[in-house]
Amino acid sequence: MADVKRVIIVGIPAVGKTTVVARLVKLLKEKKKNVKVVSFGSEMIRNVGSSSDRDKLRTMPRTMQARLQLQAARSIRRIKAEFLIIDTHAFIATPSGYYPGLPSSILDILEPTHFISLTAKPEMIFSRRQQDKSRARDINTITLIKRELSIQDAMISACSVHSGAPVMPVLNKDGRIDESANRILKAMRV
Repeated sequence: MADVKRVIIVGIPAVGKTTVVARLVKLLKEKKKNVKVVSFGSEMIRNVGSSSDRDKLRTMPRTMQARLQLQAARSIRRIKAEFLIIDTHAFIATPSGYYPGLPSSILDILEPTHFISLTAKPEMIFSRRQQDKSRARDINTITLIKRELSIQDAMISACSVHSGAPVMPVLNKDGRIDESANRILKAMRV
């Protein structure tokens, strides 16, 4: 499909990305669009084996992460759909610092057409993280969340510059999922 729209949606943990992506897919399907969603992290895990868990990916050696990213990107690139939604993170917090979730080698493989940078109010993210006991989270403070949002902005801006694909920031307001999903549709010109 020559006209594939590869839409990379990034958001820090607890921003509501999974919920917004699910609503976006529903809206696209209502418009009779061929849409597929892939989680970059799930693709990486698939290449490691079922014994690994998503929260341990970021503590793996950098060379292992880079290899898994390349394998995931190559797998994702082969997916055919009118709209391919790639759910991922702009950065990975590692013991060595913040590693780009979408380094240039990955962008060159994926060839994204759009970037969506999903954000939310830091207080809302903080509250969601406090309530989510299902994940192994780092220490959580409003100050750290603000830093993560700032790093996400910087990383996704660099991705846009490298690839030439536009980036649209979307604020995911509490209880306004349809508004966020519709803003993404508009950015995608659907």
